[in-house]
Amino acid sequence: MKKNYIILFCAMLLSSCSSIPALNPTATREATSTPTDVPTASATPITPTLTFTATPPLVGQQKTPTASQTLDFTPTQSTVTPLFLITPNTPTPTVEMKGFIAVNISEKEFYKTTECQPASVKFTAQVADIGNTAFVLLFVRFKSKQTGATSEWADSIAMQPIGAGTYVHDLVATEMKGLEIFINAWVQYQFVATNSDSREIGRTDIFSEKLTLLECVGTLTPTPPPTPTVLRP
Repeated sequence: MKKNYIILFCAMLLSSCSSIPALNPTATREATSTPTDVPTASATPITPTLTFTATPPLVGQQKTPTASQTLDFTPTQSTVTPLFLITPNTPTPTVEMKGFIAVNISEKEFYKTTECQPASVKFTAQVADIGNTAFVLLFVRFKSKQTGATSEWADSIAMQPIGAGTYVHDLVATEMKGLEIFINAWVQYQFVATNSDSREIGRTDIFSEKLTLLECVGTLTPTPPPTPTVLRP
C-alpha cells in the first residue's frame, strides 16, 4: 500500500515538473517583448525637434540689430532736408518804381549811327498819379561792360505825353555824353515824374543792364568815282 502512495507521489512530481517548462517559454516571451517596447520608447524622444524650436528665437535676435540700423538713417535724412529747403528761397531783386505803373523799351540794343538799324530806341513810361503829373523826365548814361565805369548823366530829356498818363521818347546815341569813349556799353536809364511846380512826385530805380549801345561795324560799298570824259578835238 505504501508502494502505491510512493508511485502516486512520484507521478505527481513528474506531472508538476512537466508543467514547469510550459511556464518558462511564456516568461521568455514576456522578457523578449519587454526589450521590443524599450526601443520604441527610446525612438520617441523629440529632442531634435526641441533643438530646432530653440533656433528661431536666435534668428529673431539677429534681425533686431538691422531694425536699429534703419532707425540710424532716419535722423540723417531729417538733418539734410532743411538744407535743401533754405537754399532755393533767395529773394530776386526788383526795381523800385515809385510813382509809375509801368515802363518799357522797344529794343534791347541799338546802334550809334544810322548806317546800322535800329539807330534809336523808344522809351515808354506810365505814371500812377495822372492828375498831378505834369512832366516825366528821362535820364540816361553809359556803363562799361568791362570795368563797370559809368559816364555822366545826360541832361534831363522831357518825354512827350500821349494820353492816359503815358509818356514816350525816341532816344538816339547823340543825346548821350561820353559817346566817343564807351564802346558796346550798357545804357542805364531812369524816369522822374514832377508836378507843375517841378516838384518830384515819382522816381524809378536805375535800370542798369537792360539796354546796349553797339558800334556799327558794317562796311559800306564805296561809290566808284565817275569816269572822266575825254574830250577830243
